[in-house]
Amino acid sequence: MSVPNPPPPNRTLFISQQESIAATLRAAGCVFAEEEAAVLMEATISPSELARMIERRITGEPLESIVGWAEFCGLRIRIDPGVFVPRRRTEFLATQACSLLEPGYRVVDLCCGSGAVGAVLQSKVSPIDLYAIDVEPAAVRCALRNISAPGHVLEGDLYDCLPHELHGQINVIVANAPYVPTDSIRLMPPEARLHEPLISLDGGIDGLDVQRRVAADAATWLEPGGHLLIETSAEQVERTFESVTQGGLRARTASLDATSATVVIGTKPAH
Repeated sequence: MSVPNPPPPNRTLFISQQESIAATLRAAGCVFAEEEAAVLMEATISPSELARMIERRITGEPLESIVGWAEFCGLRIRIDPGVFVPRRRTEFLATQACSLLEPGYRVVDLCCGSGAVGAVLQSKVSPIDLYAIDVEPAAVRCALRNISAPGHVLEGDLYDCLPHELHGQINVIVANAPYVPTDSIRLMPPEARLHEPLISLDGGIDGLDVQRRVAADAATWLEPGGHLLIETSAEQVERTFESVTQGGLRARTASLDATSATVVIGTKPAH
């Protein structure tokens, strides 16, 4: 039986270094230490830069803001420090919205953060008339880097900054509004509670303050037959569903167990 050739010395050194970095990250509490080690090594060009990135990660800074990007629905979304990092479960919100889109639709992405959901919608269905909105200036600056022209990125509080002539003209509204109850913020991982803006996390006493505002005004902006999609949690879905129906929309739920994703979809009656 032939003996396999040993890996080249540089390959052996690479694997050894990656394993060492993974061990350091794992000791700091990083669950996906091996994957993160590979991303950090790919993102750096010098040993000193790699050492700084590792130090930032073990002190709790999100990996995505360290390397400057996050993978989302197959896209590389640019992420700036201090901006909400798109979660893997939110990919379900994006794919559900895509299933309701047609070229030429007017779409509003509320609480857009980095613009990840809007960027996916643009990439999957083209062209669309997209309006991505966030109240955080840092998020707006980041979204401008991810949303392609002729999409619009606006700074404002939910619907306040939309042109008035769009009343009753929107086909789809998507919202990943903050839905963490205020008292639960302290239980979140440090990369979220210490490095992401509180306004992107805190949904009020029951976590649904912003969702209720989104649902209450959606029918005013949607065209007949238009859709509102709101990401929520399995524990909060009944109250989110109630908010959507109270806003005058017919509601249904969709979920994906693999990523613990839950979306409430409201439809404005055609007549």
